[in-house]
Amino acid sequence: MPASEVPADRPILVVGIGADGWAGLPETARTAVEQAEVLLGSARQLALVPESVTAERLRWPSPLSEALPGIVERQAGRATVVLASGDPMLSGIGTTLVRLLGSDRVQVLPVPSSVSLACARLGWAVEDTGVVTVVGRPVQLVVPHATPGRRLLVLGSDGRTPAQVAGLLAGLGLGASRLTALAQLGGPGERASTGTAADWPLPETDPLVITAVEVVADPGTVPLPAVPGLPDDAFEHDGQLTKRDVRAVTLARLAPLPGQLLWDVGAGAGSIGIEWMRTHPSCRAVAVESDLGRAGRIARNSSRLGVPGLQVVHGRAPEALAGLAAPDAVFVGGGATVPGVLDACWAALPPGGRLVVNAVTLESEAVLARRFAAHGGELVRLGVATAAPVGGFTGWKAAMPVTIWVVRK
Repeated sequence: MPASEVPADRPILVVGIGADGWAGLPETARTAVEQAEVLLGSARQLALVPESVTAERLRWPSPLSEALPGIVERQAGRATVVLASGDPMLSGIGTTLVRLLGSDRVQVLPVPSSVSLACARLGWAVEDTGVVTVVGRPVQLVVPHATPGRRLLVLGSDGRTPAQVAGLLAGLGLGASRLTALAQLGGPGERASTGTAADWPLPETDPLVITAVEVVADPGTVPLPAVPGLPDDAFEHDGQLTKRDVRAVTLARLAPLPGQLLWDVGAGAGSIGIEWMRTHPSCRAVAVESDLGRAGRIARNSSRLGVPGLQVVHGRAPEALAGLAAPDAVFVGGGATVPGVLDACWAALPPGGRLVVNAVTLESEAVLARRFAAHGGELVRLGVATAAPVGGFTGWKAAMPVTIWVVRK
């Protein structure tokens, strides 16, 4: 079909190509590439296509994200094929194009992904293997998944990823974990390097690599749990911290669901927002904190505990809430008595959204009592006592009781 007859809304074809190159493509994918007018891809991917294919070849610029819409727009009306590594819908350009154009404008022809190939080489069941992508993202995202006994595959941007994963695990007391760097999977140059996190020998490997991890704890390491209620000393804090037992109850009342957004207002050390995000990789949170020092601690805590994507807003509510994305749930751990804070939080919630407010003073309890009378919900008073020495004996030491108001809009 001549270029002038190609519909402007013709789907872009995304072709997955493995390390085995042209020889590994199925016939349908080869035909599509041969008939293309434009080929888009990285220098490595374009080099895998034989010179007999006459399409114009365009390399992706760096950074790609901002330039991509313009690149796609300029190819309108031309038979365009985008080359991708393996399965384009696994942390690949296929996913990005679908987000940009919609699924009706993108057609994908995958080949086996690096995840499938790695599991085949290692003898691991795909359904029992965790997959973490740090492509263009912080390696700390591995942290919530790195629990003893788990098998993980880490997708990275370049050959430094195995060493970065090894260093991270060793710093978590998981230096005994076994690592395998699988490079050029499926291609003639396929190879594997093995070692433990503590003595990983390679600062850099082939850039086309996937890191396989069998997580093993060092003697004496106490792994952090996957459920809310991390130990208080897991957080850097100055005392402004929702304590462990109250935090677990608070998170249960907030009821995090995959993909939802939390506002953590008066965030202190950020513990509520951090634990919200740790419940599922797609959970998001904004921590609003007026104290600059505490805002810095929140950022450090979120990175160390594996949720570096937590958004920290330094400012005073309610003014700092203006312009934030609408939340699915809001937690107010401090500032319930500040005029306008609870009104702004309530107004921001959509129907079905949850508001949870904790109070420890008589003044803030009075505010919650009035709100409870106006909006309903539940009032819960939580008392926690821990055993402590009393002379030569042991007695109960009570913490300040916490009143929790829980309401659904």
